[in-house]
Amino acid sequence: MTQQVPSTEPELAGVRNFRDVGGLPTVDGRRLRQGVLFRSGHLAHATDEDAAFLSSLGLHTIFDFRNAADQKLEGPDVALPGVRNVNLPLSDPADGAEFWKMVRDGDLGELRAILDDGKAAARMVASYRSTVRNRTSEHSRVLHAIAEDSVPALMHCAAGKDRAGISIAVTLLAVGVERDAIVADYLESNAKHRRYKVQRSGSAHSAYTPEVMELLSPLFDARAEYLAAAFDSIEETWGGVDPYLERGLRLTPETRERLRARLVD
Repeated sequence: MTQQVPSTEPELAGVRNFRDVGGLPTVDGRRLRQGVLFRSGHLAHATDEDAAFLSSLGLHTIFDFRNAADQKLEGPDVALPGVRNVNLPLSDPADGAEFWKMVRDGDLGELRAILDDGKAAARMVASYRSTVRNRTSEHSRVLHAIAEDSVPALMHCAAGKDRAGISIAVTLLAVGVERDAIVADYLESNAKHRRYKVQRSGSAHSAYTPEVMELLSPLFDARAEYLAAAFDSIEETWGGVDPYLERGLRLTPETRERLRARLVD
């Protein structure tokens, strides 16, 4: 499997799963440019030092894929002077506030009913397929913005794994990054220091017990099968990446060339 070019990763205290996607190889022997495309979890808990680092990146646009429930739960992103913030809510595999209320209430019977016996992983697979199939307008908007002027760009959701992961993958497909490299970058979200911190407090005695965390584990994992489901959805719905980009995302050959010029060395 193709490996990402090693890069220096900052130690951010309040931002999880941050990384520069630069260095990934394309199918025509080039590489994604460093310093133009970043991904992370939410920026709501960024420290002053984190914010100073993020400001040093010269970001043009931050794409926030969280929904209103996420933002209510975690708070708004830290404000970075001169950076445009674009909120494009995408579907959440955990169903946002209602789902996490169920977790906080510690209703093990209900959690077992919807997550046990492989149902949690199936939920993730279905969500990835749905996000690709039903969120074409959002992904089209992101790619057209990047092609126009919106780099350097940072894409994030809550954990920086699912919604941001799919959007990063779509962007990488559009500029011809090797499929194995896209998967390898996605799987980096499994690193212990990258994983989402569960900070949703509840009063129920059974909230966040080992059994609850085991039931939730597939929701916090980055699994190759999840991203494969998104790729399969592209094949089944549009017949391949090129028709997906052309018909699904309305990318002309000229727009794709501008994308490559922005992102690829």
